[in-house]
Amino acid sequence: MSNGDLLQIEPLELQFPFELKKQISCSMQLTNKSDNPVAFKVKTTNPKKYCVRPNTGVVLPHSNCDVTVTMQAQKEAPPDMQCRDKFLLQSVVVASGLTAKDITPEMFNKESGNQVDESKLRVVYVPPPQPPSPVREGSEEGSSPRASVSDNGTVNQTSDFNMMSKAFVEQHESSSEVKALISKLTEEKHSAVQQNNKLQQELELLRRQSNRSRGGIPFMYVIIVGLIGILLGYLLKRT
Repeated sequence: MSNGDLLQIEPLELQFPFELKKQISCSMQLTNKSDNPVAFKVKTTNPKKYCVRPNTGVVLPHSNCDVTVTMQAQKEAPPDMQCRDKFLLQSVVVASGLTAKDITPEMFNKESGNQVDESKLRVVYVPPPQPPSPVREGSEEGSSPRASVSDNGTVNQTSDFNMMSKAFVEQHESSSEVKALISKLTEEKHSAVQQNNKLQQELELLRRQSNRSRGGIPFMYVIIVGLIGILLGYLLKRT
């Protein structure tokens, strides 16, 4: 910022991001820290190349004023990208109530005895802003795997998820088969126990009848009952 006697200017360099065939603008701020209104006027060594708005005005006490400088589109770039254009800002204390319409060129004439403060500014060409670099697609090395995205925007299921789902279904089906087998064996065992109890009751009944009649049980019947008992025992042992 220039420490002028009347107006402070920021910045002291007019920086233009130079691009061919493109109109470019930059701005500067004028600050009046005094107790008096200050009139200003902006001049340039190349008036056809630049447009200054406003090029004249009044900055009230303890106030700011923004000035925009626009460079017309250029067809050629300087070989060394160095600009030799200059700007001159003139400022002078004026009476209260004066407006921009009341400013005249004679106010900035030093030969008339006016106390004119002058600040010089230079023009600098800077490279235009670069576009952001594209983001590399895909996951970075060492990053965790992600689900792939198809061309139509849908997310594909990963193979791990399919394997887990298949294992869960198989485990569930296997568990159901085991439960059914256990239930069937339990029913068969219960039925065999009932048949064994029934045969024992019948055998006891035959014994009682034999004792009452004082007769013996036929040998063949005893053999048949024994075979049935052995068979039931074998079935019970397997279950």
